[in-house]
Amino acid sequence: MEAADSRNKLHSHLRLWEFPDQYVIEPADGSGAPCLDISRVDASMKLIDQVAECNSLRVPKIQPIFGVVGMLKLLAGSYLVVVTETERVGSFLGHPIFKITSLKVLPCDHSLKNSPEEQKKMETEFSKLLSVAEKTTGLYFSYEVNLTLSSQRLHDLGDDSKSLPLWRQAEPRFLWNNYMLEVLIDNKLDQFLLPVIQGNILFNQFFETAIGRDIVNITLIARRCTRRNGTRMWRRGADLDGYVANFVETEQIVQMNGYSSSFVQVRGSMPFMWEQIVDLTYKPKFQIVQPEEATRIAERHFLDLRKKYGSVLAVDLVNKHGGEGRLSEKYASVMQHITGDEIRYLHFDFHRICGHIHFERLSILYEQIEGFLEQNGYFLLNEKGEKMKEQLGVVRTNCIDCLDRTNVTQSMIGRKMLELQLKRIGVFGAEETISSHPNFDERYKILWANHGDDVSIQYSGTPALKGDFVRYGHRTTHGVLKDGWSSLVRYYLNNFADGTKQDAIDLLQGHYIVAVSRDVAPVPQKGGIEAIANFPVALAVVLLSFWFATMSLRQAGSDYKHRHLFFSLLWTGICVGVAALVRANGRIFCNRPRLHKPRG
Repeated sequence: MEAADSRNKLHSHLRLWEFPDQYVIEPADGSGAPCLDISRVDASMKLIDQVAECNSLRVPKIQPIFGVVGMLKLLAGSYLVVVTETERVGSFLGHPIFKITSLKVLPCDHSLKNSPEEQKKMETEFSKLLSVAEKTTGLYFSYEVNLTLSSQRLHDLGDDSKSLPLWRQAEPRFLWNNYMLEVLIDNKLDQFLLPVIQGNILFNQFFETAIGRDIVNITLIARRCTRRNGTRMWRRGADLDGYVANFVETEQIVQMNGYSSSFVQVRGSMPFMWEQIVDLTYKPKFQIVQPEEATRIAERHFLDLRKKYGSVLAVDLVNKHGGEGRLSEKYASVMQHITGDEIRYLHFDFHRICGHIHFERLSILYEQIEGFLEQNGYFLLNEKGEKMKEQLGVVRTNCIDCLDRTNVTQSMIGRKMLELQLKRIGVFGAEETISSHPNFDERYKILWANHGDDVSIQYSGTPALKGDFVRYGHRTTHGVLKDGWSSLVRYYLNNFADGTKQDAIDLLQGHYIVAVSRDVAPVPQKGGIEAIANFPVALAVVLLSFWFATMSLRQAGSDYKHRHLFFSLLWTGICVGVAALVRANGRIFCNRPRLHKPRG
């Protein structure tokens, strides 16, 4: 096994040589292992013994890198993605964990020189999405341990599996660069294959809190599923295979006195096909798609959860009335055909019961799920690393976005389970709670608030709403104002930025593979107002329309109100027209349907 481990060990220090006609990635860890040679003409790969000699005609640019994320192929060129900057954030099971702080895309597109002019233009348009990809947040990796598996699943891996390369051990749905690694896998480059997850690992908020004589270490890990990855308004509901938007596995790990324990819960969009078409309204209408397929899709989703987690309790937090009510009614109707001993469904109208400030009323929900939590438990290892207890089921929580209400609810569940774990080990007495230890309580709230913010930023672009309750235990004026600002930012991102970001995500995840049809449509040249249509223009018109409308109505006498109201509405119409024009030009994949095809 040691020989296998050594052979499959990832290179932790690399040196990138950028020659005019090739990239060479040299192991700089003293292993003497072969270098990876990548052609800048056709992206072909091979291993070479050493870097070729330099001369005045081939002067390389040299820089350290920390891993190869993968390769993407567009119309004519391919693009290598590497890690250029990292930050060590802590350790997991004794192994260092790193956060990616900078990615770099290296083009292998010299063959473009011989491509038709229209193809060159389209290649340029698609390659611009890679600059969006370089800004992807929440990426983590380890050279030594599999981050895609929970502590329980990692413990249950057999010795044969543990001796495999990390990418082969990985859970594909949580492997962020799964698609980008395919070319390297085909070339059998195991020592260069860096598995990356998206989510968060809050070692930077890792803390040790003394409770009497005991030291308690707590870590939160979020693993974002890549199957239906995307942005808030552009990825809703489920696909036909039962994969849902914003599916995140959250693991809370507790270590103390040699004991190690973890508790896993999940979140994800309602598991049937529904959507919100971005139309410049603050809250676009909810639309249920292919309702006749809803039950089959939900069955697939929950069957997958059963296989991976055991029993499932689905907690639905959406409103019973209004647009959300239609979705909740459909969800409840579908679950009637699925629920049984191993799959349960519970609706809890968060806004009706808790309102906007009384989140302590979540205790009502806890009373309803307490039996399930105690029955299905958590994972626990003793000082010898022996399994004393295992988690047999999972709570699946959702609201509309699976962000704000879900964050508050999951933090409450995590808190209650931590108290059970501490009592089980003997740290807490029968009536003792986290609130009994103010320092511990404060830092635990901050940990969960930061966790919620990170998950929210990746999906919506802003920190979580209602985060002040998670952070302080009550709502604050500052928190309410911050939520208002975040809501406005979300509106802007939904309408003017997330479409392009969604295209970049689809490209990286392989949900759409760029291809050229026989009759490639020419890239239309933008002219006139299209050439200058962008968000600043739309924003300027919005502000002008509000200003003119306000001044007009203030100065108008009663006899002229209708006339001034007409001009106010005219300005509003112009505003909406410009903004709609911006949106119409916002997405490549929507406007270039013949340049891509669904993967698989």
